[in-house]
Amino acid sequence: MPNEPKHFVYLLESTRNLDHHYTGPMSDVPARLAAHNDARSLHTAKHGPWKLLVAMEFTDRDRAARFERYLKTGSGRAFARRHF
Repeated sequence: MPNEPKHFVYLLESTRNLDHHYTGPMSDVPARLAAHNDARSLHTAKHGPWKLLVAMEFTDRDRAARFERYLKTGSGRAFARRHF
């Protein structure tokens, strides 16, 4: 349905230190990336600027939340390193 909100999970990489990554949920990809790069997020302010590695869209919020939690596990981080 066209009026349903979109649910994304994104993975960022610091352009200053390629070892720093950030994973989170969002509904507006460009706005959220701009917020990270404008230091409006306390978790990412000191490691910016950031570049978007991947943004994955999900059909519902629950699936997005489950995939975000997975990416924050050891096996999820290994998956992200291999694929993104």
